[in-house]
Amino acid sequence: MPEQPTDEKLMARFQTGDMRAFEVLLVRHRRGVFSFILRFANDRDTAEDLLQDVFMRVVDKAGSFESRSKFTTWLYTIARNLCIDHLRKMRHRRTLSLDQPVSPGEESGMTLMDRIESRNPAPDSQAHDRRVRQHILKAIAGLSQEQREVFLMREEAGLPFDEIARVVGAPTNTVKSRMRYALQNLKAGLLALGVEP
Repeated sequence: MPEQPTDEKLMARFQTGDMRAFEVLLVRHRRGVFSFILRFANDRDTAEDLLQDVFMRVVDKAGSFESRSKFTTWLYTIARNLCIDHLRKMRHRRTLSLDQPVSPGEESGMTLMDRIESRNPAPDSQAHDRRVRQHILKAIAGLSQEQREVFLMREEAGLPFDEIARVVGAPTNTVKSRMRYALQNLKAGLLALGVEP
């Protein structure tokens, strides 16, 4: 099996007009970036829009990418900045609860939490898994922005701490500290919601 080109080599090829290289990068990173954005946005439609914006920025800013840089650091910096911009815009709008019905005036029905895609658990465990997932997502949403972004980049995207440090512009030890506090606060948040971590 031939060795797969690195992200950086694919980006260099894309910079010379190789659209196939961009397609490989898109397929390779779409899922991880989408998961990262979804946890920030808490809305699938918004996450899909932001995901498109991220890859449009990759296309628009391809010329500014330097081959000595790590592609994932550059990509997640774009995603993080778009998420932060989105959160700033949303602060000026009415905040919705994750348990609030999607349709106004509807007492029972689909909530914002219900819009998050499940991984199709067994039928006998769906109700339990759904409650636990809701509690976990509430606990993640309750983290400070700094802790949440570090937690998501580490757990959802699998980025190493030094790369996260470059994305958020903080020392590696600060990033590790934010992760430690995020885990402590998640544990406390889950306990407060009645879930044993």
